[in-house]
Amino acid sequence: MDTGTHLVIGLGLAGLSQIDPSVSADTAATTAVFIGTVIGSQIPDVDGLLRFKGNAAYIRNHRGRSHSLPALLLWTLLITGALALFFHGIPLLHLGMWVGIAVCFHVFTDCFNTYGTQAFRPFSEKWVSWNIIHIFDPFIFSSHIAAIFMWSFHVASPKLVFPTLYGVIALYYIWRSLDHYILEKGLYRKDPTYMPGDKYTLIVTFSLYVWNVVKRRTDGTFQLGEMKNSKLRWIDTVKCEDHPAIEASKSHEDIQALLYFSSFTCAEVKEHRFGYEVRWADVRYRHRKQYPFVGVIRMDHNFQTLDSYVGWVSDTRLEKKLKVDLY
Repeated sequence: MDTGTHLVIGLGLAGLSQIDPSVSADTAATTAVFIGTVIGSQIPDVDGLLRFKGNAAYIRNHRGRSHSLPALLLWTLLITGALALFFHGIPLLHLGMWVGIAVCFHVFTDCFNTYGTQAFRPFSEKWVSWNIIHIFDPFIFSSHIAAIFMWSFHVASPKLVFPTLYGVIALYYIWRSLDHYILEKGLYRKDPTYMPGDKYTLIVTFSLYVWNVVKRRTDGTFQLGEMKNSKLRWIDTVKCEDHPAIEASKSHEDIQALLYFSSFTCAEVKEHRFGYEVRWADVRYRHRKQYPFVGVIRMDHNFQTLDSYVGWVSDTRLEKKLKVDLY
């Protein structure tokens, strides 16, 4: 989820902690849990600091080790231990439990969007991305804001508001998951171009009733479409090219980062006066007829790197990121 949603979830879990008598009966414990759940709901994204090492390091590692199984325990212990230095005599087990819930809930919700996490590290480096909940979900965000408002202005007891909130959100996640599963399994029936072996991926959008569709054909090409109100239409086809320059580009760290992160990449190559430009794009992210999540490398005729870029960028801004002029 986005940072704002993680923040309101942290506040919401602080409100939910009021159902714990050991927390609600002690002002110091309430304050410690409040701080702990807010920090715990944010701490896995501390790996965003990797941006200072460059886009390749960030893309390869963001939501990786910091969202892994060992990290869940590590973050919980660090935050609980730090708070214990300032709050004496509070029930540490209860504090640790609520901090742990906040940390785990952060990773759990991240698994539901398209970007995903490596939540099963160290047992698997597979990216877990269920494509069910948008990175910013208006219902989840606004329902938390409403609950926090009622708590802050004493409209209703947090012991009533927040169990109700999370009960409703649990039902929302179940509904979205079932809806996604049923729609994705039935995509081939709606596709007149279906061929045995075609694989479909249904990807969430900001709208509840609009989904993006990626079809991986048996020939390796991708077909991109939209499912709107249960009706499927195809809008683009991306053919993956085969060229020595493409193969050579795989040895560059920028391209390796993109390929490590996504299995939905496709490459094209263009010849220029200086040599070749190879562009890898993650076809899951289509916006205004472009694929803005790319890895681009420009090489001379001997496949030696001249310049490169990996990250989010529009076609018009890409030239500002690269120093080698096309002309």
